[in-house]
Amino acid sequence: SVKAFVEPFRLSVDHCQKGYNSARAVGDADNIATCGLYYFIACFFAIPDLVEIQRNMVVFIHLIAKHKKIGILHSAMSFFDSVTHLIGNGDTCDIDARIEMMTNKELYHTAEKTQNNYLMHHTIINQICVHSYFREYSRVVELAEIYRVHAGMNSGTKRLLDFYFIYFEGISALCLARKTKQDKLKKIGEEAVKKMKELAQYSTWNFENKLCLLQAELHYLNQHNTMAILSYQAAIESASKHMYFHEEAFARELYGVYLIENKMVPEGTDQLRLAFDKYTNWGAIKKADDVMKLISLV
Repeated sequence: SVKAFVEPFRLSVDHCQKGYNSARAVGDADNIATCGLYYFIACFFAIPDLVEIQRNMVVFIHLIAKHKKIGILHSAMSFFDSVTHLIGNGDTCDIDARIEMMTNKELYHTAEKTQNNYLMHHTIINQICVHSYFREYSRVVELAEIYRVHAGMNSGTKRLLDFYFIYFEGISALCLARKTKQDKLKKIGEEAVKKMKELAQYSTWNFENKLCLLQAELHYLNQHNTMAILSYQAAIESASKHMYFHEEAFARELYGVYLIENKMVPEGTDQLRLAFDKYTNWGAIKKADDVMKLISLV
């Protein structure tokens, strides 16, 4: 798992794909399911083409449904639901009607009923991801409290995707803290900055842009405007340099919001339009439309 942090996440995609393809070549159903799931999780967070990911996930879902790998199927549905929310085309995916597809909310209740912490982990992290992209920060913070319990974070358990939890919870808490002035939320954000600094020591490629964006939001909260601007710009530059174009879109969107809220409306609108373009190129059409609605309100 340390190797996964140090290497660019795109290399993890390649490793998982090799395992998945090898398993398919020999008809190894167990490894098809396991390697395939890891492959698509890595794709979701590293590959800038949601439409291709979704198309390949449809094939994977049919394959593991055929092999009756129900646990993996449910986790795959969780990530598929997140991709579909960002694209906005849930009714046009050609999933076999005999496969009972479930949303993350439905999968959450299934995980809760069956006490399946592995599935619970996936459903919560996916909901946190989607709610963060759509700036539904209160819901992120609510889910974060649940995640801490079910992921075992309060007792010291660590999972590979915890870094995304730290990132999205930190961003959401800092954005909410500006409005609510709650010290508890500020502390969550400060802790996220601290943890992301530790991760960035393993890999600037994977974590530098996330650290810079967290720092930007913390500087904004503390009214350190010069440092906030420099940090937003650093987050954008790092995300672009390291080919996390969807995260560049996220950084540009938050920078645009900062500029508009600080009476730099033309510059902020320009950043939002660039974010719109980046989200569109990612394939996140519904999210791009959300940014365009934000522009229309300016």
